[in-house]
Amino acid sequence: MPETPLPPILPAEVLARREQLSLKPVPVTLTGRFVRLEPLIVERDAQPLFEFSNGSSIVLGERSIEAYDADSLIWRYMFNGPFASLADFSASLQEQVDAVNGLCLCVFDLASGRQVGVTNYMNNVPAHLKIELGGIWYSPVAQRSSANTEATYLMLKHAFELGYRRLEWKCHAHNERSRRAALRMGFKFEGIQDNHLIVKGRSRDTAWYRILDTEWPEVQTHLERLLYGG
Repeated sequence: MPETPLPPILPAEVLARREQLSLKPVPVTLTGRFVRLEPLIVERDAQPLFEFSNGSSIVLGERSIEAYDADSLIWRYMFNGPFASLADFSASLQEQVDAVNGLCLCVFDLASGRQVGVTNYMNNVPAHLKIELGGIWYSPVAQRSSANTEATYLMLKHAFELGYRRLEWKCHAHNERSRRAALRMGFKFEGIQDNHLIVKGRSRDTAWYRILDTEWPEVQTHLERLLYGG
């Protein structure tokens, strides 16, 4: 049986992008119609984010949330949390800020100017022109709003404009809310990696999703229609 030929060598301009991208993504502010993403500053953002994610009641403009179970609504499938103190929460944020191959972004609600969530470029591998969106969470007051969709759209658009070929989304295989969100936003399911990690003392199977640069134009149109109509 003849061997399958190797794919062709990639164009020189594609290969050159690997040298143009730094291991730690360059800080950037991304602004949409509903949210603004800024590099997270622990001293500025930890206190308001903690207040919006620790289970206490929340009022944000016309939206309000009574006291809630922070574990079930935010932290159950995350690597850390829930947090007993602001100090513990701040330390976790600082680890994300300091990641050598990631960029931690604070999500601001534009209408109120308040911090409502966190998202990250992470597991950056410039040599292969791929990067992951992860460590994503939102206060219950921002869940089921346009915040996550627009933040994801802004991050995807920026990364593909920088020259990445592959954007990844991974989540706990039991996290049905995250899995539905990935599909709704245009990511393609690639499979489940069993026993991928041990998180909080438990085995985690990880569901993998992706968008390729060749798929981005169609996904971009889809997301813009979801967000802005037309």
